[in-house]
Amino acid sequence: MTARTNRLRVLWQRVRTEPKLGRNLLALGVVVAMGLGVGGYILGNQGAGVLAWPWEERLHFSAEFVEASAIAPGQGHEVRIAGVPAGAIEAAEVTEDGLAEVELSVELEYTIYDNAELVLRPKSPLNEMYVAIDPGGPPGEELSGGETLPVANTKRPVQFDEVLGHLDGDTRDAMAALIVETDTALANAPEELSGGLSATDRVLEQLRPVVESLRERKDKVAELISALSTISETVGQNDQRLVAIADTLEQTLRGLGEQDTPLEESLRRLPAVTETLTETMGSVEQLSGELDPTLENVHAAAEPLSAALEDLDPALERADGVLEKATPVVDRAGPVVEDLRPAVADVREALPDVNRMTAHLDPVTSSLVPRLDDLNAFVYNTASVASVSDERGPLNRGIVQVSPSTIPLLDNLSPSPEERE
Repeated sequence: MTARTNRLRVLWQRVRTEPKLGRNLLALGVVVAMGLGVGGYILGNQGAGVLAWPWEERLHFSAEFVEASAIAPGQGHEVRIAGVPAGAIEAAEVTEDGLAEVELSVELEYTIYDNAELVLRPKSPLNEMYVAIDPGGPPGEELSGGETLPVANTKRPVQFDEVLGHLDGDTRDAMAALIVETDTALANAPEELSGGLSATDRVLEQLRPVVESLRERKDKVAELISALSTISETVGQNDQRLVAIADTLEQTLRGLGEQDTPLEESLRRLPAVTETLTETMGSVEQLSGELDPTLENVHAAAEPLSAALEDLDPALERADGVLEKATPVVDRAGPVVEDLRPAVADVREALPDVNRMTAHLDPVTSSLVPRLDDLNAFVYNTASVASVSDERGPLNRGIVQVSPSTIPLLDNLSPSPEERE
């Protein structure tokens, strides 16, 4: 201890006494400190923070992948759970079955089950890989460490060269140019892409009815295809009926061909029928024009007619009363009419004779009219002659009968027996 203290004392004296030695040692210390700081920063960004320290305890298990390209154990490749770094890739080797077995370490605060899903994904375009873990859960069993999850629990990414590897050189060049142009187009994406996306959203909203119509049409086409399938199956089962329909159609077409000439004649007459129909329609139109004033006059006459009908209402009411009073009279006249029916029949038989007699009464009437005044006086003055009584009582008197036969003038006017027959 004393010897070390002496050496430090000698070194300190040398630094103080030798020119520029202290300055050089100070510069060296600053350079070493800067190197340590830069190295720590680089290691932190290279994933050194996900690597386990020798004294740190973690859950270690393995997983089999079909391929584990771009995996470099110990270089800070992460293991993420729900997007959060939770461990690191510790090692990788090839199994006897030709699979890639990757050893993983996860912090103990995370629980991993045997039904977990592991996906190998690139973290950057340089294919810097990490493993994303879905921890799983019950009814899976919890891993205690040292287990190996099979290929069924893992998925690998598709490499870019796998997509373009089967293409020829021109196509790869075109794809490269497309990627470059896309990168150029997206250079100002934060400023310009939002407007384009908004316009695209509006266009998609406007296209929604079209898409819905296309979906409905697709459903209808599917229904039509199903219906046609059913019809085809039905037709296939009824081939005899289909043959009969075809024969009937052939006979119909043959009959139509035989009636070709009358059909042509009918078609030839069709223009004349059309002209006649046109003239008829013109006449109907003229008649309609003449009918309008008539309808107007009828409309004008309807108002007075309505007033007249209103005035007729009281008369109809009085007629109702007359009908009510006439009903008993008509009822009592019924038996009288029944009794008169035989007499009417006799009168009907006597009417021809009466008709012949009345034909000869005109001269008698013309002769009697000038003497009516004298006859009236004679009847008045000689009324007592025909009377069988007077103021004093009954008398026995003679009765003189006067008839056309007793008048010489009217004797020649009486009908003969032949005329009576």
